[in-house]
Amino acid sequence: MSEPILKVEDVHAFIGQHHILQSVTFDAKADAVTVLIGRNGAGKSTVIRTVMGLLPASKGKIVYKGSEIHKKKSYEIARMGIGFVPEDMGIFASLTVEENMRVAMLIDDETTAQRLERTLDMFADLRKFWKREAGNLSGGQKQMLSIARAIVNDTSLLLIDEPSKGLAPVIIESVIEAINQIKKHCVVILVEQNFHMASSVGDRFHILDDGVVVHSGLMEELVVDEDLKSHYLGISKKGG
Repeated sequence: MSEPILKVEDVHAFIGQHHILQSVTFDAKADAVTVLIGRNGAGKSTVIRTVMGLLPASKGKIVYKGSEIHKKKSYEIARMGIGFVPEDMGIFASLTVEENMRVAMLIDDETTAQRLERTLDMFADLRKFWKREAGNLSGGQKQMLSIARAIVNDTSLLLIDEPSKGLAPVIIESVIEAINQIKKHCVVILVEQNFHMASSVGDRFHILDDGVVVHSGLMEELVVDEDLKSHYLGISKKGG
């Protein structure tokens, strides 16, 4: 198995006076989709916001490709090849799809143009609505635009926060298909409450509970572990 692309070691983080992350430790392998899963308020989103430099780590360290990044600014982290898809999607509603994509491109060169074409091949609706204002897209199309913006650069690691939130089941299937395409090109860390999505794309999982990683393993093991899912995720046991 390959070396981890990301290591999170004994990380603590606060939001105001609230101690949200309490000694979070996990890694993300370069050949696997890592899913952070847990109940609402467990600290999942705080983890990737801290990795992205949007929240400071009060203790511990975060190592990406051998370099410590926990003291860097978010724009520096982005330039190192980490993309971020926030829960609120982070798109510009008054700009067109094209303008949203152009704004996201850190460098406008031939290589980036090729990645843009590859990205649009993955998300056909974005090409179709290239000149449409982003605010007039459907919820699923907005999510696709948000993901596309995050991978159009030379992205090695993609952090995605709750991509299924507020989407209809049929649209969730489209997002699952998109993530399964994206993982061929970069490593994905997914924060997700929807277990169907998490289990459809994930290779490894880390369960968070009250700001601590309480269990880790292979997703195929979690799928059949009814006790673990019931205790930490609130998923009813089959036949229970």
